[in-house]
Order: sequence, then C-alpha cells, then structure tokens
Amino acid sequence: MSVITKNQLLEAGVHFGHNTRKWNPKMKEYIFGERNGIYIIDLEKTVEAVEKAYKALFTIVQNGGSVLFVGTRKQIQDIIKEEATRAEQFYVDQRWLGGTLTNYKSIRKSISRLFEIERMSEDGTFEVLPKKEVILLNKEKERLEKFFSGIKNMKGLPSAMFVIDPKSEHNAVAEARRLGITLFALVDTNCDPDEIDYVIPGNDDAIRAVKLITATMANAVVEGNGGTPIEIVFTDEPTPQDERRRGGYKGRSNRSYGSNRPYTSNKPAYNKDKYSGDRVRTKTLDAIVVAAEDIVSEDEKKANKKAKEEAIVEIKQANPQTKIEKLEAVEEAKTPKKVKEQVIIEEKKEKAEKVEVVKEEKKTPETVVKAKAPKKAKESEIEVTVEEVLETEEI
Repeated sequence: MSVITKNQLLEAGVHFGHNTRKWNPKMKEYIFGERNGIYIIDLEKTVEAVEKAYKALFTIVQNGGSVLFVGTRKQIQDIIKEEATRAEQFYVDQRWLGGTLTNYKSIRKSISRLFEIERMSEDGTFEVLPKKEVILLNKEKERLEKFFSGIKNMKGLPSAMFVIDPKSEHNAVAEARRLGITLFALVDTNCDPDEIDYVIPGNDDAIRAVKLITATMANAVVEGNGGTPIEIVFTDEPTPQDERRRGGYKGRSNRSYGSNRPYTSNKPAYNKDKYSGDRVRTKTLDAIVVAAEDIVSEDEKKANKKAKEEAIVEIKQANPQTKIEKLEAVEEAKTPKKVKEQVIIEEKKEKAEKVEVVKEEKKTPETVVKAKAPKKAKESEIEVTVEEVLETEEI
C-alpha cells in the first residue's frame, strides 16, 4: 500500500507551483508543464519522492534518531507544532535564531534559564520576591518560551530535519548542512533542490498541501517509534490561502505579499444593478472636486485675512489723509470684480464729459470777436488823428 496517493495530492493543491518568472531552473525535472503563467508540478514524481523520504525517515527514527520540524511562516506555525507534538519530536515555529544548531551550547544556557524560572514559579519563590521582579521574570519566561518551547527537551543535535520552504529557512538549512544533519524538505519551484537530501516537490504555501506532507512525515516518525500512523483526511473546504495565486515576494517576516494562484474570496458578490461603474466613478470625482474646492477656499481666506491685517498696520502708521485712502482701498478690495469694473466705466464716462465741457469753454465765441473789433478800429483812428495833429503842427 502506498504512503500517499495522487488524488490526495491533487485535492490538497500540491501540484501548483510558483509563477513562471520566479522559478529555479534546477527544479525543471520536477515540473510537468505550465498553465496560465504558473508551473504545474509533476505529481507522479512527488509520490515517488514522498515514498523515498518516508522510508528514510522511518529508518532514522527506528535507529534511535530524533527529528526537528522547522516552519516559521505564520500560516503554517500551528501545523508544525501540532504534527511535531503528535510525533513526540522537536520543532521551531518562530524565527530561527542564528546558532540554534551550530552554537548549541549557548542555546542550552538560555534553555537552562527557562527551566530555572519555571522552577521558581512552582516552588513558591515568586511569592517571596518583590512584585516588580516577578513581573520581569514572567516577561523573560514568555520570551524564552516563545523561541525555545519546541526544543527545550532536545538533549543534543537532531539526526534529521524536516523543513517547509528551504528558501525562507535558508539559515536553518545552512546550519544543518554544516553539521551533516540529514535534510528533508517540501520544495517549491522557486527553491534550490541541491541543498536538500530528500526533495519533496510541491506547493509550500497552501495550508492543505503543507498539512498533508507534514502529517505524512510525522506518520513516518510515529511508525518508526512503534506507533500507529493516522489516516489523513480533509473534511473542511479549502480556504482562500490554499488556492491563492502565486508569484508574490516575501519580506523579512517570511510572509507572502501577493501571489498568482486562483483564489476564492469571502467578500459578498458585486451587485451590478445596485452599483454601476459610472455612479461610483461620479461619486469619487465629486469627492475629489469638493476636497479641492475646500482647500482653495481656505487658502483664499487665509490670504485675504493676511492682506487685510497688513493694510490695517500700514494705515495706522500713515497720516489721516492716507488712512482714508487706505480704508477706501480696503473697501474696494472687498467689492466684487464686476462692481469694480462698472465703477471704472462710470468714472471714465464722467471724465470724458468733463473734458468735452472744458474744450467747449476754450473755444472763442463770435460775440467776443465782434466786441473786440470796434476797439481796434478806435485805436487805429486815434493813432491817425495824432499823426495828423503832429503834421499840422510842423507845417
């Protein structure tokens, strides 16, 4: 009887690989093909790899070896802890601390400190200590339990290590290789298979896929210790994480930020009758316009207020005549633009009328000319009579 079937792998979504742009060419031999920009893993090779890894892990445990399960991504932490606990083995479900294996002596000191604080809480030492010190010790205990609860009972280095996503757990893989620890791993199409002793090609992001492979490896450990392996059956519906798209990147926290697998959303379906695209777009544009108008009006208010204050200061410093002019200028600034234009037009008309009146006044009337003419005539007559008088006197 086979350890795992092709139908189980298919139902769990193990065959989905990463985006074709984010692949490792060394995984080419495990790829069946490509569909919609996603690589499809060859499940026949996955079945063979699981069979081979199962037998190897069974042999290691049967010979007295121990296994360390490693998976620090948030969505798989519970699976790693649950299956490792069921197999009575060790696990790391939080951030991998550098030197966990290569500097194991220092790690043992931290674990010893954890045991010491636990003993103090049990034998009544906390009741004697000050309250503040007890609070600090409890905080230290929580921090140590977070990182070392899965390996605090590990007496030495493990004989084998099972890893989910060796690309994310590259520090753990590097330490295991350096110490010669046998490596088993669920390897996706974006990982390097050369670093792993027993490669299990498959989807390392879908929860159901991780659960299936991890539970199978835990069964190998249980059977190696003389126990009875459990039957792996999925009764729940696949979650959005199980079928999400691939191709996203992973940050320092090893979380996936975007992917390219098809997924199902829990949000209600979009009602086209209730919400039309034009209506939504109009609302959005209206909101933008209203916001812009508010900003402009506020800026104008501030500018007008500032200008008014400056004008008042200048008026106070000027003479009374200038004060009146400035006040008039302020009043003019308050008047609307159309009113100002109308006033200017009327003033121009008045000026034009005044100019015409002045021109008419400057023109010489005919009566004035007629009045002056007799005067000149009289003067000429007077001059003539004088000459005549002089001539007569000479004679």
